[in-house]
Amino acid sequence: MLFALKLPAALLALLAGGFTWLVTALGAAAVFFFSKENEKLMTGMLGFAAGVMLAASFWSLLAPAIALAAETPLPPWLPAAAGFLAGAAFLRLTDRLLRRLRPRQGNRTRLLILSITLHNIPEGLAVGVAFGALGFEPEPEKLLAACAVALGIGIQNYPEGAAVALPLLREGETKGRSFFLAQATALVEPAAALLGALLVTLVRAVLPWALSFAAGAMVLVAAHELIPECRASCQGDPYLGTMGVILGFAVMMLLDVALG
Repeated sequence: MLFALKLPAALLALLAGGFTWLVTALGAAAVFFFSKENEKLMTGMLGFAAGVMLAASFWSLLAPAIALAAETPLPPWLPAAAGFLAGAAFLRLTDRLLRRLRPRQGNRTRLLILSITLHNIPEGLAVGVAFGALGFEPEPEKLLAACAVALGIGIQNYPEGAAVALPLLREGETKGRSFFLAQATALVEPAAALLGALLVTLVRAVLPWALSFAAGAMVLVAAHELIPECRASCQGDPYLGTMGVILGFAVMMLLDVALG
């Protein structure tokens, strides 16, 4: 860990973005082993990822943003609240843009690919912002917090990869092409992570806003996509997804509080 702190924050962000892409690729590789989704596994993982992201959004992003904003002339709540709302609004506007681009007779799976690719951009930015903060405070606890953000996003990328690859397989695509298209949806994350880290390390005043922006994006993904999806897919056990959320939140909270 001490060795990692000696590396440039931008490089760490790029590596973390590569990790989130790799997890997506692992999820997409499900096409080589399964002909359909493991419903219980996917439900539990979606819930766990949502809990991880909710906990990380506060302890790893919002709390540091408020602390950093206290060093500026602005009220500490202003960058946190404004950045948080901006992050959520960014994803909402992205979704509206997607709807406008939707053809009248479009392929549902192709739209899913485009949607996931678009929302992976702010996820990559969230990773980059978290690691970019290390450029100012290269401390072990900050590194752990950044890793928590990357882990949360990486976990929820696994079912996303499978959720794109398996429908493609059902539509008649080959296993190789289904895998390729699904993993490609996360290729934007390393680039976005690098961009986020560079922006933060160049302008420290942006950091509280950027951290809050990333938190807003993560909470919207968890609340709008992951939690409803895991609730809708756990017909056999209505508490499976919910307990996944609780467990993921608790695990990330313990990591952030106990180790940070």
